[in-house]
Amino acid sequence: MIDWLQHSTGGLLTLAVVSIAVLLLLIIKFKVEPFIALIVVALLVALLAGVPVETLVGSAQKASDSLLEKGFGSILGHIAAIIGLGTLLGAILEASGGAQVLMDKLMNAFGEKRAPVAIGLAGLIFGVPVFFDIGIFVLAPLVYVAAKRSGKSIVLFAMPLLAGLSVMHAFMPPHPGPVAAAGLLKVSLGWIIIMGLAVAIPAWFVGGVLYSYWIGKRINVPVPEEMLAAAEAARAENGSGDDGREPPSLGLVLAIIGLPLVLILAGTFGSILLTKGSKLYSVATFFGTPAVALTISVLLAFWLLGFRRGMTREKVAELSAASLKPVAMILLVVGAGGFFGAVLAATGIGKTLANELSGIGLPVIALAYVISCVIRIAQGSATVAIVTTAGIVAPVVADLNYSQPQLALVVMAIASGSIIASHVNDGGFWIVSRYFGLSVKETLQSWTVLETILSVVGFVVAALISLVV
Repeated sequence: MIDWLQHSTGGLLTLAVVSIAVLLLLIIKFKVEPFIALIVVALLVALLAGVPVETLVGSAQKASDSLLEKGFGSILGHIAAIIGLGTLLGAILEASGGAQVLMDKLMNAFGEKRAPVAIGLAGLIFGVPVFFDIGIFVLAPLVYVAAKRSGKSIVLFAMPLLAGLSVMHAFMPPHPGPVAAAGLLKVSLGWIIIMGLAVAIPAWFVGGVLYSYWIGKRINVPVPEEMLAAAEAARAENGSGDDGREPPSLGLVLAIIGLPLVLILAGTFGSILLTKGSKLYSVATFFGTPAVALTISVLLAFWLLGFRRGMTREKVAELSAASLKPVAMILLVVGAGGFFGAVLAATGIGKTLANELSGIGLPVIALAYVISCVIRIAQGSATVAIVTTAGIVAPVVADLNYSQPQLALVVMAIASGSIIASHVNDGGFWIVSRYFGLSVKETLQSWTVLETILSVVGFVVAALISLVV
């Protein structure tokens, strides 16, 4: 039996399927933290597949060459700084009142009749540096005001916002999902940004505009007065920038959000168009390195949105510490996912999958989407779905000689699958339900369907682009 598991195609494929089933069982049934479940399953798979103990965990004298440390270290070395800096950037933008400025300008530009589109665009832009749940926390009160003034259902205004925040969180750096998948599949973040925008904008338009207008007319949920009052009180308590200071200009907010994206893209195209070894090439490479680009943007944000506008050093330090607390669990999950992927590669399961796929003709981009969908629906976490799927797919694409744009599209397929059918096992489902006063049935009818539309459109766009790149 052991020999069959370790050396036959059927055995290795069985090991892959059973490992995913056990992973889901631990997370769903036994409520084990995902990063612990990933480590346990990876260790069991490695031992059953016959990986030597010294290769797996090293020795008491030296563990740095082990799969355990390399699996964790290689991915965390790539993403830890990016996710941390992106979190800090979002925190200072949120605390400075940048969201309010953005929303006000868009509302003025689009007018009350097109207020849902303006709110959706605010979610799309502000969603670049800000985590999904933080974006809801900051922008929900503005949705309440718009819905109250219009006298229409809150669903009409909430869904475009949620669509904008969701697609940015799923497809765009510096959010942990696409950054982690890029690290595991070894893709430049510049290409992730390009393909992320190409996929996110059509998905947002179909889900956040067309579907949102349709469903907003069919689910009528008025805004309760106490919800608006409670949200404003929470924003004031947590220092959302509503402190009497003059708000920052829209141009400054957009410049700080866009600067790291521009620098990273410059570095990506510089590596293609400029002569390697030239001074200009070196400059573009240095400033286009994601960690460097984000560091520059964070320092500028701290100065221009913080210190120059009256924030004390103590306030900035407190804000930074508070914003980084949620990052720890994300990094642990991603690190464990990196270890799981390293084990799958070392055991030969990845190559076996690649051979089977080439035999049946199933495109890798479709496989990546399906696996991500299944894991997402089963256990609810988009991050777990992304890192687990990327770990499975990485060995498959390693020998396929995919270009950077093609690998970026595989990442988009994984990210698309990670947001499908948000339901009661997803924390985001309950955040949406609570913040917008929707019943479980109404949340399923609006939010769950919206996420599925974003997922399907995102995958279809990625698959169509993959036919021409």
